[in-house]
Amino acid sequence: MIPLKDDIPSRSTPVVNVLLIVVTSLMFLSQLGETGDGPGMVERYGMIPARVLHSAGDPPVEIVEPVVVRTPFGPRVEEHRRPAAPAGVPDWLTLLTCVFLHGGWAHFLGNMWFLWIFGDNVEDRFGHLGYAAFYLGSGVLASLSHLLTATGSAVPTIGASGAIAGVMGAYLFLYPRARVLTIVPIFVIIQFMTIPAPVFLGLWFLLQLWQGAASLGDVASGGVAWWAHIGGFAVGFAIAWFLRKEDHLRPPVEIIPPGAAGPFAPRPPRRRPPPW
Repeated sequence: MIPLKDDIPSRSTPVVNVLLIVVTSLMFLSQLGETGDGPGMVERYGMIPARVLHSAGDPPVEIVEPVVVRTPFGPRVEEHRRPAAPAGVPDWLTLLTCVFLHGGWAHFLGNMWFLWIFGDNVEDRFGHLGYAAFYLGSGVLASLSHLLTATGSAVPTIGASGAIAGVMGAYLFLYPRARVLTIVPIFVIIQFMTIPAPVFLGLWFLLQLWQGAASLGDVASGGVAWWAHIGGFAVGFAIAWFLRKEDHLRPPVEIIPPGAAGPFAPRPPRRRPPPW
């Protein structure tokens, strides 16, 4: 399911949300512009669990790379091991720097689109500075969730998905009556459906939980950091609950009641003032 828009109006310009998208975009363009055979940004600024937890007396952390070897019987793929490059920042700081890196266009565009859809309304309730701290904190705690479930992995972990999962968890708590206009592809037929936000976000979270449970113990292979998504979503939901309980959030915006207007409904006409 691909979200197109929600029905929650925003009272202010989402300055921080736009800034996060711009900074992440610049980092992704820097990745695309990399040249040379040395370790790239993914290895230097991605979060490698085994490197973060590496101690002075431990064996060096090794990166496993596939290498194509020519043989008389045709090409064959073999594993090539080499020491991981040192991080470009202190190892613990890669729990944050990895949030601004991505593995390709689909990874980057998907994350930024979800952030654009859900981030503005969460920033509206948290305030600009509060939202900035919330987003970065969710990203770090999401990285920590993956670190604790893949302690021996030497695969670099990158992506804003964990931080955005935190935004989605907060959105679910703050706007339980929201609706999301969604593209639902059914085989070759494209359907546009307005889905309650708890259904859309709940199904997304259950998928992450199912995939995360299936991935436990699989620390040697690459793929999706499911537990970063799970941890980020749970953290975002819990932080939003705590802040609303302590009355540290801005009041909610008015939600359009179901049936009164759809996402693409025209605005009501303005009434002319009386001549007197």
